[in-house]
Amino acid sequence: MLGSHERKCGLVSQREIPVGQVTAANMCTNSTSDDKISWLWSVYNETKKQTQDLIPVISNNFVNPDTIFANNEMSLQDIEIYGFDYDYTLAFYSSHLHTLIFNIARDILIEEHRYPEGLRKYEYIPNFVIRGLHYDVQKALLMKIDAFHYIQLGTVYRGLNPVPDKEVSAMYEGSHVPLEIMSDFYGKSSHGQTMKQFMDIFSLPEMTLLSCVNDYFMKHNIDYEPVHLYKDVKEAIGDVHVRGIMYRAVEADIEKYICYGEQTHAVLKKLSRTGKKMFLITNSPFDFVDRGMNYIVGKDWRDLFDVIIVQADKPGFFNDRRKPFRRVTDKGILLWDRIHHLEKGQIYKQGNLYEFLRLTGWRGSKVLYFGDHIYSDLADLTLKHGWRTGAIIPELRKEIKIMNAEEYVHTMTWLQALTGLLEQMQVHRDSESQTVIQQWIDEREDMRLRTKDIFNAQFGSLFRTYHNPTYFSRRLSRFADIYMASLSCLLNYDLQHTFYPRRTPLQHESPIWPEQTSAGAMNIPFQSHRIKTGSE
Repeated sequence: MLGSHERKCGLVSQREIPVGQVTAANMCTNSTSDDKISWLWSVYNETKKQTQDLIPVISNNFVNPDTIFANNEMSLQDIEIYGFDYDYTLAFYSSHLHTLIFNIARDILIEEHRYPEGLRKYEYIPNFVIRGLHYDVQKALLMKIDAFHYIQLGTVYRGLNPVPDKEVSAMYEGSHVPLEIMSDFYGKSSHGQTMKQFMDIFSLPEMTLLSCVNDYFMKHNIDYEPVHLYKDVKEAIGDVHVRGIMYRAVEADIEKYICYGEQTHAVLKKLSRTGKKMFLITNSPFDFVDRGMNYIVGKDWRDLFDVIIVQADKPGFFNDRRKPFRRVTDKGILLWDRIHHLEKGQIYKQGNLYEFLRLTGWRGSKVLYFGDHIYSDLADLTLKHGWRTGAIIPELRKEIKIMNAEEYVHTMTWLQALTGLLEQMQVHRDSESQTVIQQWIDEREDMRLRTKDIFNAQFGSLFRTYHNPTYFSRRLSRFADIYMASLSCLLNYDLQHTFYPRRTPLQHESPIWPEQTSAGAMNIPFQSHRIKTGSE
């Protein structure tokens, strides 16, 4: 039964209030100013003490970076056919590749597009950008946008320098980006859409080069048209791939550029040993793939795959019904005979998914395809064709390591508690209380900035804009059934394993069930929960 104090003041929130804060949330407003301020700080200190008591428990529940995370329930027992992209899926590249792409494209701008010679002074900056950023082509601004189309203030850059929040708000009349200038749900752009999103790992040197060229022009007071600059940089980056410059450089020094080949080989052998069918669909040319797979697997790598398709021209491959398959000989000669069967050990070029489905019969949820590009590799497959999809997100390893660190756990735990305290205490509208609460708001903002900087000083985490998911995260959760740092994570699970997504309470649901973690996500050796089967 409520006492007279509780009946007089009433409850201020329907959300669950921590034990130490119940009296705080219900304090009457007729206290003296000094008592009120003292009381607010006492509640603050008690909340902080309770939070610190929780930290040892939270710290023990760190996430295993070798976990496979589920957005959608999926059992490997149902998967009969495994498909793969090549770049950043089967073949993982060292950071040297980004430097190579940046340097070649920069030199193309200077030598062929007649850009200033002074650009040669710019070198690739490894940790300047992150994947998933948007670039406003007309305003020459690079930024991070959340799942609700809001710009994360503090992450807008012109060249290599941040743009003040007031200037951003003036340019966009706030921080919301209208739908009509964004790319569509598939990441494709049409006329009038000026926001380009960079979704694949190969785009990191492109974003960095855009930033460096913008920086040079601004520093030297050179007038330029941002749209033309964007097109020139895009063309230069494209030439690095189209002309084969990157391919030849990697082939010439493959040990410098390809990493973790043994782990990829182990995954392919495991799937082959258990009788799974496998196929490869990549945009890369055969010579490049052959050289890499010889290094990763060996000369007999083609024996592992039932179908191999190169220069597929994804994402067009998934939508264009017109392009036929052509067979390519070991010497790279294109044969023009009509393809009636896709034969094991042979190499095919171009084609389209509809013809692939007709020739193989590999349809629906028995197929699992892995790729690193959420749009080009995964979107059409899951939305139109019902394949299961797995996203390879190498950045997970770094981000999980950061989240497991003591500094991050302390900061984030207190940030969450302080946010809850602000939500409850905002009902105290007198000026003295508001002065205290403003100090808490300032402290919260400082912690939010620090947690952003822990991941990346310019743009923060790939997955969050403060508390909201990023635009990248939203697409990842929609287009990928499962996601992981690398294919090698599959080695930690048997092929009967079912992946279950967490049941995270919705905002209107009461958190009556305990927080769940993905299988293996906590610091528990995988061997303790794996089931050995005769097929392993």
